[in-house]
Amino acid sequence: MRLRVAGFATACTVLALAAGGARAGSTRLTVGQIIARNVAARGGLAAWRRVRTLTWVGHIDSAHAPMPSMQFTMDQARPNKTRFAIDTIGEHTVRVFDGSQGWKLRPAPNGRPMLEPFDTEELRFSQDAPGLDGPLIDYKAKGGVAALEGVDRIYGNKAYRIDVVFASGENDHVWVDARSFLDLRYDRSSLDAHGKPVTVSMYYHDYKAIDGLQMPTVIETGVGSGKQPDRIVIERVLVNPHLDARTFAMPGAQFADARAAGR
Repeated sequence: MRLRVAGFATACTVLALAAGGARAGSTRLTVGQIIARNVAARGGLAAWRRVRTLTWVGHIDSAHAPMPSMQFTMDQARPNKTRFAIDTIGEHTVRVFDGSQGWKLRPAPNGRPMLEPFDTEELRFSQDAPGLDGPLIDYKAKGGVAALEGVDRIYGNKAYRIDVVFASGENDHVWVDARSFLDLRYDRSSLDAHGKPVTVSMYYHDYKAIDGLQMPTVIETGVGSGKQPDRIVIERVLVNPHLDARTFAMPGAQFADARAAGR
């Protein structure tokens, strides 16, 4: 299974204070007003700017994986670093992006871990990710331009559909709940294994307050595909944990060096 956790942030992914604003439908809001209320609902701009690192711990429920439930840990650091590790019985898979380059370490048929660089699309997807606070917070500082495209229904909730285009060409869509002003859905464009354009959609559920920040604790992907969606269940979030440079270094470097030396 090829997991896109963009950022939870990103991963990913990638989360109620703004409910005291105008009720949905009572006032026509501009895209700037909607985004301002979204930022306030998620804890406020100042609070998010104080976040330098995040660690997410939980499990992934998937009918499309070798195991129905897999434990994961994701570390993020500004401006755009990510380490995502999945543990199954006897196997450890790691994906690391250090802000410019990415690697993946995964089990091989012979039982020895296999280290590979990100392919072109994986690298682009990681390089264009909006970082640990998502596409709307500080979007102008990230070179983004936002537009209100319309109003849709997400699980019966009225939601503003916002289009954000960044200087890199990255084009994201975010659906913001018209009552709580929290994110309900986030779409990014990617390419599948055959090089065909696909949309990666993430649906956010069960927000909880963590150190004054509102974060979703359940994220679904594959909704509407006709198959059972994958569920990312977040059990614990650490705000500003200590993460040194080794966290985002090439995984399995010692193994790669030993293999190159013929040991």
